[in-house]
Amino acid sequence: MALYIYISSAPDPFALTKDTMRLLLTWLINAAALMALPYLMHSVTITHIGSAFVAALVLGLVNTLVRPVLVVLTLPVTVLSLGLFILVINALLFWLVAHLVEGFHVAGFWSAFLAAILYSIISWALSTLLLNKDGNP
Repeated sequence: MALYIYISSAPDPFALTKDTMRLLLTWLINAAALMALPYLMHSVTITHIGSAFVAALVLGLVNTLVRPVLVVLTLPVTVLSLGLFILVINALLFWLVAHLVEGFHVAGFWSAFLAAILYSIISWALSTLLLNKDGNP
Protein backbone atom coordinates (compact mmCIF):
# COMPACT_ATOMS: atom_id res chain seq x y z
CA MET A 1 0.00 0.00 0.00
CA ALA A 2 1.48 3.29 -1.08
CA LEU A 3 1.25 6.46 0.95
CA TYR A 4 0.27 9.44 -1.13
CA ILE A 5 0.71 12.96 0.15
CA TYR A 6 -1.69 15.44 -1.33
CA ILE A 7 -0.18 18.85 -1.80
CA SER A 8 -2.69 21.51 -2.57
CA SER A 9 -1.93 23.53 -5.64
CA ALA A 10 -4.72 25.98 -4.97
CA PRO A 11 -3.55 29.57 -5.08
CA ASP A 12 -3.26 31.51 -1.87
CA PRO A 13 -6.34 33.77 -1.63
CA PHE A 14 -4.26 36.45 0.09
CA ALA A 15 -1.42 36.44 -2.44
CA LEU A 16 -1.13 39.62 -4.47
CA THR A 17 -1.22 39.06 -8.20
CA LYS A 18 0.53 41.30 -10.72
CA ASP A 19 -2.77 42.97 -11.58
CA THR A 20 -3.50 43.69 -7.93
CA MET A 21 -0.01 45.07 -7.38
CA ARG A 22 -0.35 47.25 -10.49
CA LEU A 23 -3.71 48.59 -9.27
CA LEU A 24 -2.35 49.39 -5.81
CA LEU A 25 0.76 51.04 -7.24
CA THR A 26 -1.35 53.12 -9.62
CA TRP A 27 -3.54 54.20 -6.70
CA LEU A 28 -0.44 55.23 -4.72
CA ILE A 29 0.95 57.09 -7.73
CA ASN A 30 -2.32 59.01 -8.15
CA ALA A 31 -2.40 59.83 -4.44
CA ALA A 32 1.19 61.09 -4.65
CA ALA A 33 0.27 63.22 -7.66
CA LEU A 34 -2.59 64.72 -5.66
CA MET A 35 -0.27 65.40 -2.71
CA ALA A 36 2.08 67.31 -5.05
CA LEU A 37 -0.63 69.68 -6.31
CA PRO A 38 -0.85 71.96 -3.22
CA TYR A 39 2.89 72.61 -3.57
CA LEU A 40 2.38 73.75 -7.17
CA MET A 41 -0.96 75.57 -6.78
CA HIS A 42 -2.15 77.50 -3.76
CA SER A 43 -5.78 77.12 -4.83
CA VAL A 44 -5.69 73.35 -4.18
CA THR A 45 -5.54 72.15 -0.59
CA ILE A 46 -5.36 68.70 0.94
CA THR A 47 -5.64 68.60 4.72
CA HIS A 48 -4.11 65.18 5.33
CA ILE A 49 -2.79 62.17 3.46
CA GLY A 50 -5.97 60.17 4.07
CA SER A 51 -7.89 62.74 2.04
CA ALA A 52 -5.44 62.25 -0.83
CA PHE A 53 -5.95 58.48 -0.77
CA VAL A 54 -9.74 58.82 -0.69
CA ALA A 55 -9.69 61.52 -3.39
CA ALA A 56 -7.47 59.35 -5.62
CA LEU A 57 -9.88 56.44 -5.19
CA VAL A 58 -12.98 58.55 -5.86
CA LEU A 59 -11.31 60.26 -8.81
CA GLY A 60 -10.46 56.87 -10.28
CA LEU A 61 -14.03 55.65 -9.83
CA VAL A 62 -15.52 58.83 -11.30
CA ASN A 63 -13.17 58.68 -14.28
CA THR A 64 -14.06 55.03 -14.82
CA LEU A 65 -17.84 55.27 -14.41
CA VAL A 66 -18.97 58.84 -15.11
CA ARG A 67 -16.42 60.20 -17.59
CA PRO A 68 -17.25 57.81 -20.47
CA VAL A 69 -20.94 58.73 -20.23
CA LEU A 70 -20.12 62.44 -20.28
CA VAL A 71 -17.75 62.01 -23.22
CA VAL A 72 -20.46 60.25 -25.24
CA LEU A 73 -23.12 62.81 -24.29
CA THR A 74 -20.90 65.75 -25.22
CA LEU A 75 -19.43 64.19 -28.35
CA PRO A 76 -20.76 66.87 -30.74
CA VAL A 77 -19.22 69.67 -28.67
CA THR A 78 -15.99 67.69 -28.33
CA VAL A 79 -15.78 67.21 -32.09
CA LEU A 80 -16.50 70.90 -32.76
CA SER A 81 -13.81 71.95 -30.28
CA LEU A 82 -11.35 69.46 -31.78
CA GLY A 83 -11.20 67.50 -28.53
CA LEU A 84 -10.50 70.44 -26.22
CA PHE A 85 -13.83 69.99 -24.45
CA ILE A 86 -12.36 66.83 -22.87
CA LEU A 87 -10.25 69.19 -20.74
CA VAL A 88 -13.44 70.87 -19.53
CA ILE A 89 -14.93 67.48 -18.63
CA ASN A 90 -11.75 66.58 -16.73
CA ALA A 91 -11.88 69.88 -14.84
CA LEU A 92 -15.55 69.44 -13.94
CA LEU A 93 -14.96 65.91 -12.65
CA PHE A 94 -11.91 67.05 -10.68
CA TRP A 95 -13.99 69.84 -9.17
CA LEU A 96 -16.81 67.37 -8.40
CA VAL A 97 -14.43 65.09 -6.52
CA ALA A 98 -13.16 68.09 -4.53
CA HIS A 99 -16.74 68.75 -3.46
CA LEU A 100 -17.37 65.10 -2.57
CA VAL A 101 -14.21 64.36 -0.56
CA GLU A 102 -13.75 66.08 2.77
CA GLY A 103 -10.26 67.47 3.20
CA PHE A 104 -9.71 68.01 -0.54
CA HIS A 105 -10.56 71.51 -1.76
CA VAL A 106 -10.24 73.28 -5.11
CA ALA A 107 -10.96 77.02 -5.21
CA GLY A 108 -12.88 77.20 -8.49
CA PHE A 109 -13.34 75.95 -12.03
CA TRP A 110 -10.15 77.44 -13.48
CA SER A 111 -8.16 76.10 -10.57
CA ALA A 112 -9.69 72.70 -11.23
CA PHE A 113 -8.88 73.08 -14.94
CA LEU A 114 -5.19 73.71 -14.30
CA ALA A 115 -5.03 71.20 -11.44
CA ALA A 116 -6.50 68.44 -13.62
CA ILE A 117 -3.84 69.11 -16.27
CA LEU A 118 -1.03 69.14 -13.71
CA TYR A 119 -2.43 66.02 -12.02
CA SER A 120 -2.42 64.19 -15.35
CA ILE A 121 1.15 65.23 -16.12
CA ILE A 122 2.47 64.29 -12.67
CA SER A 123 0.59 60.99 -12.66
CA TRP A 124 1.87 60.16 -16.14
CA ALA A 125 5.46 60.99 -15.19
CA LEU A 126 5.37 58.90 -12.02
CA SER A 127 3.72 56.00 -13.85
CA THR A 128 6.39 56.13 -16.54
CA LEU A 129 9.13 56.04 -13.92
CA LEU A 130 7.64 53.38 -11.63
CA LEU A 131 5.80 51.01 -13.97
CA ASN A 132 7.42 48.81 -16.62
CA LYS A 133 6.46 49.13 -20.26
CA ASP A 134 4.13 46.13 -19.92
CA GLY A 135 2.30 47.92 -17.09
CA ASN A 136 3.62 45.72 -14.27
CA PRO A 137 5.47 47.05 -11.24
